[in-house]
Amino acid sequence: MYADAVSAQRDIYLAFADRIREFSETGDWTQLAVFLPVGVVFGAIHAATPGHSKTILASYLAGSRLAASRALAVSFVLSMTHVSMSVLIALLSLPLVSIAFGEVGRAPALENLSRGLIGMIGLWMVWQALRPPGRHDHAAGQGLALGLTAGLIPCPLTLFVMTFAISKGATEAGIAFAGVMMLGVALTLALVAVTAVLCRDTLLRLMERRPATLLFTARLLHGIVGVMLVIIALNEVFPRG
Repeated sequence: MYADAVSAQRDIYLAFADRIREFSETGDWTQLAVFLPVGVVFGAIHAATPGHSKTILASYLAGSRLAASRALAVSFVLSMTHVSMSVLIALLSLPLVSIAFGEVGRAPALENLSRGLIGMIGLWMVWQALRPPGRHDHAAGQGLALGLTAGLIPCPLTLFVMTFAISKGATEAGIAFAGVMMLGVALTLALVAVTAVLCRDTLLRLMERRPATLLFTARLLHGIVGVMLVIIALNEVFPRG
């Protein structure tokens, strides 16, 4: 399954590279526009492969109190930030990528910043789980903050596409493809978000006849997810070996 996904991404990328070459030579938007919807498929397949903060997103939503609509907003913010960071890197600092960001397709400084902020959100969730109940909960703002911080890690394939488009003098084609690719990434992450919320709500409904147990379980999930986010952040910033 993973090999098939990688193969499909490669085929779509190579096909789009041909469209970029044609566009750079002719400036004809017609042929490019016909192919752009394939970018949605590209983004959806790409987001289904390992990475893209799916584990972080699902874990957070499972332990939060966000409704499905709010969860969708978090997944969209994550997708938009994830793809937009690559576009901005390519547009604003392409000549400095190899110096400031390390190997091509990655941005270690941004990755560490993202993971550090995720760890802080995890600590905040642990504190919320331990504090006395009844205080106002800023779950919606917290969720959007998670989407922004997790999305700071740029999308390598978007960066490759943008770099190739810029090298061919077809920057606008790269931006157009990044836009439709973002929609595909958003679709996959939205599916992850809704699934996590539905599973959480199903579990809580099974326990709603026992209010005390329900409250304890909700707070326990909140705390466990917070600890998980802290562990993920520490493991990524300070890898073993």
